[in-house]
Amino acid sequence: MQLKIYNSLSAEKEIFTPINGNKVGMYVCGPTVYSNVHLGNVRTFMNFDFIYRSLKHLGYDVRYVRNITDAGHLTDDGDVNNDRFVKQSRLEKLEPMEIVQKYTVDFHKVLEKFNLLPPTIEPTATGHIIEQIELTKDLIEKGLAYESNGSVYFDVRAYNEKGGNYGELSKRNIDELFANTRDLDGQNEKKNPQDFALWKKASPEHIMKWISPWGEGFPGWHLECTAMSTKYLGEQFDIHGGGIDLKFPHHECEIAQGKGCNGVSPVKYWMHANMLTMNGQRMSKSTGNYILPQQLISGENDFFEKPFHPSVVRFNFLQAHYRSVLDISNEAMLASEKGFQRLMEAVKILMNQESNSKNKEQSSFDLKEWKQKCYDALNDDFNSPILISHLFEAVSFIFKLKDGKENITAEDLEELKTLMNAFVFDVLGLQNIEENNNSKLDQTLQVLIELRNQARKAKNFELSDQIRDKLLEQGIELKDGREGTSYVLN
Repeated sequence: MQLKIYNSLSAEKEIFTPINGNKVGMYVCGPTVYSNVHLGNVRTFMNFDFIYRSLKHLGYDVRYVRNITDAGHLTDDGDVNNDRFVKQSRLEKLEPMEIVQKYTVDFHKVLEKFNLLPPTIEPTATGHIIEQIELTKDLIEKGLAYESNGSVYFDVRAYNEKGGNYGELSKRNIDELFANTRDLDGQNEKKNPQDFALWKKASPEHIMKWISPWGEGFPGWHLECTAMSTKYLGEQFDIHGGGIDLKFPHHECEIAQGKGCNGVSPVKYWMHANMLTMNGQRMSKSTGNYILPQQLISGENDFFEKPFHPSVVRFNFLQAHYRSVLDISNEAMLASEKGFQRLMEAVKILMNQESNSKNKEQSSFDLKEWKQKCYDALNDDFNSPILISHLFEAVSFIFKLKDGKENITAEDLEELKTLMNAFVFDVLGLQNIEENNNSKLDQTLQVLIELRNQARKAKNFELSDQIRDKLLEQGIELKDGREGTSYVLN
């Protein structure tokens, strides 16, 4: 079966045909590093990590570029004070690049916990200012951009008049956009409200600014991805991914910039990952329905009854297709934990299993058919939930095999071991949780706390203190409170 990818541009699944033989260029919009990466971002990056792993497993040679946005991310083209880095630097009383470093480190640490592979190249916006200035100059020369009061804007109307199709990705009618919008305060520099900033003039107090032909300023958000993707992947490349919230205006603007500069559509296949919700509602800091990745892992939150290992979270996320909305809840996470544990137990049994078909010519499990179904799932727009369902068909067989209710030849057994190992660890990116994990530690400590409580009730304070002191020697501090005894790892 040939690989098919859902292309947001055509709104249908298409047979994947790379531009350059077996080599694949993939660009994914990375984080804007002005705050901690949130769980919805983690889901997006995890989905594209799964896609990256799948492409590699299917035999493609992938150059994966994922950028770091560390400058120029305006929430509103009309107000330079809406630069998120400047806002956060004032809030935390740090230099903007200290903010960038702090949250870039956090981003990498979080993704490492969830076992995401690093991209091939991870460029930064500030490292490509020259390229962005050159692209801006090129668009001005082509009559697709104009300078206004030290800022430069992309001329959407001129782009469409010259054969462009602004709105083609998001399926918006540009004529209706022009007809139904009006100039907003602070946007009178623009010819049209739909025009977007390529370069913004910096105010005297603005911290992050660079010299340009139009004066001191900083790049627009959309331009950086065009500069970095085309530099490392060429004027046209295979896959561009990101969250569905980036489809408009960010990715729409990228298409216009790429076509405007190079005369070709920059991307063959546009891929968009859908949202993550919690308890049936959109996650939002303002409503309080919000949780950071570390809070889900540590259990320090008001939504989940216990901590969940990053691999359990990853398993939960991949049980939904990347184009589907995924809702997480306490019940869903508990169910995923049980499923994950059953999967890992089956893999462990399988790796220690020996063939039991000495007197039989073939296996009772149709390995060829099962293998084909697994690859059909991967080839059908990277359908992770269907792949997982097929893995559990093998899990059921493995437990029956252990009980002697099924049989398998030595040849099929070795192939099944290879395939399960590849799908579970290489493709899905799951990790086996060692027996000495936090869950086992917690269970053991709860037993010791109970023994200590019994000793205290029996007024055996010598034993009670001995348990407390011995644990403290190992870096585990017991804390007695109104709601019982808890512990802290020092």
